[in-house]
Amino acid sequence: MQFILDLLKSILFGIVQGITEWLPISSTGHLILLDSILPLEPADFFEVFKVVIQFGSILAVVVLYFHRLNPWSKKKSRAKQKETFELWKKVFVGAIPAAILGFLLDDIIEGYLSANFIIAITLIAYGIIFIVVEKHPKTPTIYTLDELDYKTSLKIGCFQCLALIPGTSRSGSTILGGLYSGCTRTIASEFSFFVAVPIMLGASGLKLVKYFMESGFFSFGQLIVLLFGTFISFVVSLFAIRALLSYVRKHDFTAFGWYRIVLGILVILFFYVL
Repeated sequence: MQFILDLLKSILFGIVQGITEWLPISSTGHLILLDSILPLEPADFFEVFKVVIQFGSILAVVVLYFHRLNPWSKKKSRAKQKETFELWKKVFVGAIPAAILGFLLDDIIEGYLSANFIIAITLIAYGIIFIVVEKHPKTPTIYTLDELDYKTSLKIGCFQCLALIPGTSRSGSTILGGLYSGCTRTIASEFSFFVAVPIMLGASGLKLVKYFMESGFFSFGQLIVLLFGTFISFVVSLFAIRALLSYVRKHDFTAFGWYRIVLGILVILFFYVL
């Protein structure tokens, strides 16, 4: 019975992960809040689960952008292959800051910064920032990924470090960094997708290694729950990525800002007032 219940929970967690990973509203924050209401036991397994199911989201990016991200595609000219290698270099440059800080601060983040109150505050704070940024938009100067230089990639990567605090949003912080750096909303969103690949792979690998060293391998039931949640995350992410890109072609991020503010207030009311 408990296994069936955990499997149903993994479906819900996978849906939430698949939607919130790519929208600027914080997937980790939503998963932690959801776990506060519907806990996935044991606690150390959830710490791995909430990170590793991100692999499904990564896989969705790889599938949707496989041709674009594949530098060895025979359908590409030599010039296009070179452009793809250049894109990957920019992606890795953008991933460096968060990779270093994430590795050094992982225990601190997990132990002290995952409280519901902190998530609520960061949801509200960055919601306000999104609204302010959209009320005073910067004129775009970068309309294609080819125009994105290494300095700008690193700058966006530094913004991604903000997402180490749960509730901030990895996609949200990188999109803000892209907008601040002069990218269009579409380019900021796409680069956010791409720079997620090495970051989320690294985070998943780190969590798995630490779990195996401290707790051993998963039980069969835990493995099934983890794989199922990852699969659901993958399927939902396929739709969420397309939906976000379609949305930002016609709208700004103000609605996400208001969503964050309302959710942050509801979290404070639910967990600390009512």
